[in-house]
Amino acid sequence: MISDAQRKRALDDIRENIARSGQHIYVVIGDTTPRFAYTIGANVALGFELVLAGAIFYMREEVGQIIRDAIAQLRASRDRELIEAAGLGSFTLRKVDSSWARELMLGVFDYYQKKDIPAFQIVPDRDHWTIDVPNMSVPWAATQEPVWRWLHEPWSYPVPEDSTATTNLAALRGERITEACRWEEGEWELFAGAGPDVPNEEMRVVSLGTLLAVDASLEPVVNLPIGTGLWRDATSDWHAWLKKDSDEGGRIPGV
Repeated sequence: MISDAQRKRALDDIRENIARSGQHIYVVIGDTTPRFAYTIGANVALGFELVLAGAIFYMREEVGQIIRDAIAQLRASRDRELIEAAGLGSFTLRKVDSSWARELMLGVFDYYQKKDIPAFQIVPDRDHWTIDVPNMSVPWAATQEPVWRWLHEPWSYPVPEDSTATTNLAALRGERITEACRWEEGEWELFAGAGPDVPNEEMRVVSLGTLLAVDASLEPVVNLPIGTGLWRDATSDWHAWLKKDSDEGGRIPGV
């Protein structure tokens, strides 16, 4: 619960950003839900706010650039159906169902003191789509968008709620995760393919809940002791990693 003084400072910051650039961009990073970002103030010029939900393909600074580019292009042409962000792909717009707006855009309703503000979702193209991008044009439902189930469901795993997983874009596009290691109490590595072969630019850190929500076969990784791992191929069940019997340590796949 924030104090009245904190709320006033937050509202003052929002007003200052709107006065300076026409909108405030609010980026939210939760423990279990994917990152999302939305505007406050774009409604004045456009007649609606914008939200970019999930889309972990993009780094935080790129999220801001996408939203700013979208606003600039929509100001020039309100009926524009395709948004282009230089070097970041193309995007379409979907009208946001009120059930999603009430879940993700609380700051908008708090700022305007209204119960219904129109909003549109910025949707990445196929080349930049990831499993955390929901379809916000239909009513929220965990069965339709399991990655977002933690908006309503309590955390149900015996690990910290803010646990994270370093993973790769292949996994975040739906490919089968084949390597799993747990390095700390709340830190995992979960890769589709060989982890050492993943370029740095294709690595992302997401909530562990994001990956568990879409693939029930990952549940055994929750019970890994720290410093151990599992592996599987495209069709097999999980196998334990076996430690090398050498001074160098390390792991090799079990057989």
